[in-house]
Amino acid sequence: MRRFSISNGRGCAAVACVFAAALPSLAHAQDRGCTSQPAVAATVKSVSDGRSFILADGREVRLAAIEVPRAVTSAATAALTARMAGRDVMLRPLDPASDRYGRLNMLAFDSSASLEMALVAQGLALPALGTVSPCQAALKAAETAARRGKLGLWAKTDTIRADNPEAVLAGRGGFGVVEGKVLSVRESGATIYLNFGRRWTEDFTVTILKRNERKVTSGGLNLKQLEGRNVRIRGTIEERGGPWIEVVDPAQIELADGR
Repeated sequence: MRRFSISNGRGCAAVACVFAAALPSLAHAQDRGCTSQPAVAATVKSVSDGRSFILADGREVRLAAIEVPRAVTSAATAALTARMAGRDVMLRPLDPASDRYGRLNMLAFDSSASLEMALVAQGLALPALGTVSPCQAALKAAETAARRGKLGLWAKTDTIRADNPEAVLAGRGGFGVVEGKVLSVRESGATIYLNFGRRWTEDFTVTILKRNERKVTSGGLNLKQLEGRNVRIRGTIEERGGPWIEVVDPAQIELADGR
């Protein structure tokens, strides 16, 4: 399989250089499945946003293995534009082959290095939930390194604090990471609630539909035992009275208190 080099021999813009610098350090993190094989070559015409771009033949590609939080959308878009626009990349399809808007679900590689991992490693993206990707373990490792290095979206804080509902609501409609102590776990009707405050009309809440409980706890997580624990929740931030995130995947809940 031919591998394309996208170096133009004239140096690179600052954002591109930072983006490129992440690639060598990630080589050790790539598991055997996270490579450009099997893949096809394509030319990128333009970048649409921090996780999607248009090919020269008019098709649109979505980097389905990552999420780009609103706070870093502009930076992620600039990084992809500097790195990819008008250049050749290697693309590896994911399942399903496309999303409901007809965009192709792909992994993208630059000289065999994962561009998704480069974004995550710079704190400009997060591993996507519910997507089966051979890069999942490596993406998670890259996220951990970015968090520890206070890069990108982790520069000021690891997460949005659950005890600051106004800050959580500021991310409404976008993908975010919220951390805090679970005050109580309650059931009502067909829903399980993880409450992070006493005022459901104002405080952050996590909801889990009972029909999804078995899937969410499939890794051995006991929801009731989360009371009093510090947890990290990731997902789309919505508003229903106060801010909330619906959990449908076990990867959305991460213990954060070290116990």
